Amino acid sequence: MRPDAYAITIILLAATVESGTILLFPIIGEIFTERSGILNLGIEGMMIIGALVGFATAFMTGQIYWAFFMGMLAGGLASLIHAFISITLRGNQVVSGLALSIFGLGVTNFYGQEFVNLQLAHTIPQVIIPGLSQIPFFGPILFKQDYMVYLSYILVIITWFILFKTKAGIQLRAVGQNAQAADAMGVNVYKVRYFWTFFGGLMAGAGGAYLTLNCAPFWLDGITAGRGWVAIALVIFARWNPPYALIGAYLFGAINALQFQLQSMGTTIPSALLSMQPYFLTFILIIVATLLVKAKHIGVPKELGIPYAREEK
Repeated sequence: MRPDAYAITIILLAATVESGTILLFPIIGEIFTERSGILNLGIEGMMIIGALVGFATAFMTGQIYWAFFMGMLAGGLASLIHAFISITLRGNQVVSGLALSIFGLGVTNFYGQEFVNLQLAHTIPQVIIPGLSQIPFFGPILFKQDYMVYLSYILVIITWFILFKTKAGIQLRAVGQNAQAADAMGVNVYKVRYFWTFFGGLMAGAGGAYLTLNCAPFWLDGITAGRGWVAIALVIFARWNPPYALIGAYLFGAINALQFQLQSMGTTIPSALLSMQPYFLTFILIIVATLLVKAKHIGVPKELGIPYAREEK
């Protein structure tokens, strides 16, 4: 590989990790939410709320990490709207999730007007890890990133461990598979579902905040550009398993980074067609994932989307 081609490949793959991290947070959050039996189609709304709150906080205070936390929290608080309707009121989860997405887009369009086209003076800084960043090829890609990317690496490991190796994970999967049986064993179904729906909101807010605090440090209406819907699709590709979520997020990130690279190189391919490619890839992945799920008899959580009422036991 020629030196210039090698350098371009490194830059492209490093951008893949960065772009994929935007999706990795909400995908992991939705995996846990759906594992509890709650289908939340409001990821787009929670992401864009987190994106605006994160951007506005950073713009007004200059505190990047505080802004990230506030964006994350905003997504979590927004998720409680869906949790209340779905768990307490036992409403239709599909309708509630869609309403949350519309609400998020609407409220950010209204309150974000004063921030349109403004840019941040500072973004999340890159942190080079000594030693690891010197590993040939993989070092510059994986270990010349920012703290949030490193957090996402750790998050995948921790969430996998929680899901499959802890009592909390067993209770979570039990609630998603058979809420009545879990309740009979002493598990508080409502508490479990509220907690993991809130966790999913936190992760969606984190993804949105990371977008405007690092990858696109400015504000435009609809800046999430459908990434929340992509995250929902990639949950199926990930088969409700955090490590596979990383693969799905990075595949989307790779195509997204490639189309920006091609545009910067002055390709003759129309920019609209290039911008469509990441979403077209998601469409292909969801077809493949669905076929694999059927072939290997991997089912969705049995209680997914089904309201639970204790008196119906």
